[in-house]
Amino acid sequence: MQVPLEISTRLIELSPPLEAELRRRAAKLERYYDRITSCRIAVERESNHHQEGGPYRVRVDITVPGSELVANKAAEDLNTAVRAAFSAAERQVDDFSRRRRGEVKTPVGPPHGTVARIFAEEGFGFILAEDGREIYFHRNAVLDDFDSLQPGAPVRFAESQGDEGPQASTVSLIGRED
Repeated sequence: MQVPLEISTRLIELSPPLEAELRRRAAKLERYYDRITSCRIAVERESNHHQEGGPYRVRVDITVPGSELVANKAAEDLNTAVRAAFSAAERQVDDFSRRRRGEVKTPVGPPHGTVARIFAEEGFGFILAEDGREIYFHRNAVLDDFDSLQPGAPVRFAESQGDEGPQASTVSLIGRED
């Protein structure tokens, strides 16, 4: 950390073992991201804990380049509040680090395509996938009414490998709102 750790208290005495634990946990945060600028920890005893969720509150403020991360947890027990606040802080720092490295997963939905050809009497057809491949499907794989499918209709499907190449299952029409 570029700025020394700051620990403040309110309505509670900071014992040497508690201070050592807070310092140890703050140092551990740098394992998740080594460019933490500063860390401030506030430990307090609430005077009216019934409205706040517990008599102890621990807040961890972490400054990283371009952002500030805050974990604020309350509990009936001081050690529980410390553990909860630092667990949340570790997750936030780890998530921030992953975003910085570009490791955040983007949600991937089912593949889309259009009905390329349909052989209604034989009970099968082909989907033209977004990547240009033609994928076979059987009437039993269609969730909607097979007979209502027309060439050019947009569909969503799941793909698997069949005996003779790629095969679509759970084929469904994409409504106008998609």
